[in-house]
Amino acid sequence: MSGAALGIEIVVVFFLALFLLHRYGDFRKQQRMVLFGTLLAWYLCFLIVFILPLDVSTTIYKQCLIDNEEHAMTALVTATVSNQTSGNSSVFPTKSIPKKCHKPWSYIPDGIMPVFWRVVYWTSQCLTWLLLPFMQSYARSGGFSITGKIKTALIENAIYYGTYLLIFGSLLIYVAVHPHLHLSWSELQTIGITAANTWGLFLLVLLMGYGLVEIPRSYWNASRRGHLLIKTYFKAAKLMTEKADAEENLEDVMEEVRKANESIKYNHPLRKCIDTILRKCPVEYQEKMGRNMDDYEDFNNKQNTYPTERSLVKLHKQVIYAVQRNNRTRVQWQILLDEAFHLEDVAKNETSSSRQFVHSFASAEPASWVRRYLYTPTVEWYWECLLKQWFYRLLAVVLSLFSAAVVWSECTFFSTRPVLSLFAVFIQLAERDYNYIYIEMACFITIFFLCTCVYSTVFRIRVFNYYYLASHHQTDAYSLQFSGMLFCRLTPPLCLNFLGLIHMDSAISHQDKEQTAYTSIMGSMRVLYFIADGFYIYYPMLIVLLCIATYFSLGTRCLNLLGFQQFMGDNDMTSDLIDEGKELLRRERRKRQRIEDGENRRREWKERYGRQREETAARNRGSFSEMKETNYAEMVNSNSKAKYSRAGSRSERDCIELLEDAEPLDYNAETVTADPADTDSGSRHAGGRYLSMSSSRSRIFDDV
Repeated sequence: MSGAALGIEIVVVFFLALFLLHRYGDFRKQQRMVLFGTLLAWYLCFLIVFILPLDVSTTIYKQCLIDNEEHAMTALVTATVSNQTSGNSSVFPTKSIPKKCHKPWSYIPDGIMPVFWRVVYWTSQCLTWLLLPFMQSYARSGGFSITGKIKTALIENAIYYGTYLLIFGSLLIYVAVHPHLHLSWSELQTIGITAANTWGLFLLVLLMGYGLVEIPRSYWNASRRGHLLIKTYFKAAKLMTEKADAEENLEDVMEEVRKANESIKYNHPLRKCIDTILRKCPVEYQEKMGRNMDDYEDFNNKQNTYPTERSLVKLHKQVIYAVQRNNRTRVQWQILLDEAFHLEDVAKNETSSSRQFVHSFASAEPASWVRRYLYTPTVEWYWECLLKQWFYRLLAVVLSLFSAAVVWSECTFFSTRPVLSLFAVFIQLAERDYNYIYIEMACFITIFFLCTCVYSTVFRIRVFNYYYLASHHQTDAYSLQFSGMLFCRLTPPLCLNFLGLIHMDSAISHQDKEQTAYTSIMGSMRVLYFIADGFYIYYPMLIVLLCIATYFSLGTRCLNLLGFQQFMGDNDMTSDLIDEGKELLRRERRKRQRIEDGENRRREWKERYGRQREETAARNRGSFSEMKETNYAEMVNSNSKAKYSRAGSRSERDCIELLEDAEPLDYNAETVTADPADTDSGSRHAGGRYLSMSSSRSRIFDDV
């Protein structure tokens, strides 16, 4: 199993990242570079989370070997000294029995992990600080040339690069001025890593303090279906306002595009720019505004009403943002509608005596075998109406205890004697029994919980909905790149913080122990003492204040006072928005019900009359073919009899006359219509046809 666990996790994590990217991104529409950059960023961050527990277990095994060697060496020295003191050279030193070290199942050989961490870390840092911000601005740039897009991307990312260079420069000046420190390549590299981790830790504590309280509370509120439904009504009213604003903004931008499209003719030098803008517009607007090829008016340089290239660049950027915002709000609205309708269905089914869950709207997709055989309507009723709320409450209690353990450990992880950090106590207890599976699972669950608290906070706040990760392939390129950039920026300091919680980072715990390969790549933080002994130890204690502020919803109350409508529960504005959202959802329910009723009637009509029409058509085809053969034979016999015999009835002679004197229809003449009043007494032509339109028309108005 040497190195096999590492290889398996590398492959599994890649497919996990690919699956999540397929769920949120669109492989067919989005650019390949955007998908590749996002996939690489997610993959590297997931690798750190999944592989770090293996590094911890391997380090514990190496520490056991080192302790045994030191113990044996100490026993040998003690025995030698005692023998020399007694003068009896025939007495051999007493060998103490060292503690047996059990090799972990996921042991990684020496030399692999340092190279692995070096590649993963520096690739992720290049992505988050250089490539992804540049690609993000490049994708949203309104420039029409590569040079223009690059220039815009560099200007927009100046604040990111400037902040990073400011932190790095200040640390560099500190090291250069310090008399006992001498700059070398390794120390310079450590300063850069410290600057990046300092930036990440500053943001990490702020986000974690919110998530540690909000995640357990969100699950507890999810168990209160009445509260959750009222909050959904509130969100529906707010989202409809944003959706209407996005549609209005899109209409205004499309009007500007229409004016520019009409003013710039086919032979104008900026016509290519207009064509590029039109390709970014929605399809319905492209059909309306299509290229004006009918107007062949020559371009006149003397006219000054044409827009400039700079104004078209600005318009291009406005189009990109307006289209993305409109698409995002539409996706959010559909997701919110499905969620609200499901909550209303749960409220209706709670009082059902049949104990079978009934949906208001039938699913358009065919039922899978899981829903047909396992997740039946009865099982769904017991889960949605009875068990789910208790499961969420139990989960909320467990997560609350976990959050309390994280807060306590963040405030006490610097104390090594006695050990106060709960996670360090759990790992050390498992270390005595060499329970490596427990160690790895405990490390993975802890890191995963910390990542959930941090990243869910980011996507919950959403910075005024500027980015949004939407499932069903609806996430835009900007949001995908932003998530990858944020993952790469926050994961390394989060993992370092976790190693400090379990006392595996000697720069913080100040213990002479074997370091993990991940910590060794970060370099010695003791190059900057005020960072290692000050900021990294005392700044995480602010998480207590942030948790208290989140528990009392101080941020929500401040935003509500500033005019940003937030769900408070005891506010008049909140009540008005709840009523408005309820009415909006009632209207959408009626609309969807009418659509579904129409589809059901159409489906029933096809099922009822489809077979009947097919059977009737088949019968008619059979009878028509038989009748055709019979009539043809009879007519042939009649013709032969009429030609070779004078005898015959009057009906036979009339039939023969009709067959012989038939004239071809003239499709260019006026249409011949037969008046029902004239079918018996109307005049006929010699060929047996009715009179023309004029004759029949004069007879129609005879009674007027």
